[in-house]
Amino acid sequence: MHHVLVVGAGTMGSVHARSFARMENVKLAGIVDIRANIVGPLAESLQTQAFASYEEAMAALERVDIVDICLPTDLHKTYVLKAAAAGKHVICEKPLAGNLADAQEMIDFCRERNVKLFVGHVLRFFPEYVQAKRLVDSGAIGEVAMVNTFRGGIFPTAWKDWYADVKISGGLILDMIIHDFDFLRWCFGEVERVYAKSMIGRTFARMEYALVSLRFANGVIAHIEGSWAHQGFSMKFELAGKKGVIDYDSRAASPVVSTLRKQEAGQGGVAVPESPLRESPYFLELQHFLAAIERETEPLVTPEDAYKAMEIALAALKSIETGKPVSLAHSAGKGGDC
Repeated sequence: MHHVLVVGAGTMGSVHARSFARMENVKLAGIVDIRANIVGPLAESLQTQAFASYEEAMAALERVDIVDICLPTDLHKTYVLKAAAAGKHVICEKPLAGNLADAQEMIDFCRERNVKLFVGHVLRFFPEYVQAKRLVDSGAIGEVAMVNTFRGGIFPTAWKDWYADVKISGGLILDMIIHDFDFLRWCFGEVERVYAKSMIGRTFARMEYALVSLRFANGVIAHIEGSWAHQGFSMKFELAGKKGVIDYDSRAASPVVSTLRKQEAGQGGVAVPESPLRESPYFLELQHFLAAIERETEPLVTPEDAYKAMEIALAALKSIETGKPVSLAHSAGKGGDC
């Protein structure tokens, strides 16, 4: 039985807490948030305890095995180090940190304390993205040359409007389309060069847009769009290979479609719909992390993966600032399991 303390009762903290509450091998030991009007009702609905601070929770609870941190990005380092210092395994929402030095310090500290560090890059647990990677890996569409992705929604609001402060959140590049960076690196390996444009600096209108181009070491070119200027939320991708194309659009009825190219000129391709089962990716992600602790196995998302996704996002922000492409060295970051 895993005893889990969730720190943060915002959107992601609520999702994580509700997921843990459904698991048979988990006791949701408590939820921490300074906002009593939010954490109180959430904790009551999940039949657990509410706490105003991490310190209060740790003093009151007899047992905590795992600390799940769902706080604004600038608070991640503080609470990861606190939890690891207490010998607790750590789950931290992405991005791991706001800069690479902090991320590496967190990774190293967890390793030194012999505790596991898991980072919530949940896109690897969305069935549509898992299916797309399987199709790519199987050679279903041949060698991939071009990729386009899009992720968009309304400008987020949260505690103290922290998303609007790029210095804290990193904007939609570090906070949102880092999901796509991680997914594409999972599929295609290391990134060599990053070039980006965005509306950073104009978020006073509560709208943001970014377009990031990635060149992978294996030759794949990817264009990643992100938007905080939409009503609702949607995501899509198109992976184009020599034999065919894999398409996904969350707004479409068919979740994933792979279209094979015909040899005969002038004939259309044949659409093959794929319909993966729809289980909560957040539940699957957290369940996977717990299994990695139990079995002492390497998780699907390692701290190195989280570091590398940050490296791409921060390179994109640097490209926006300088107006120039940014090259990445594949040796950056120690990463590894903690």
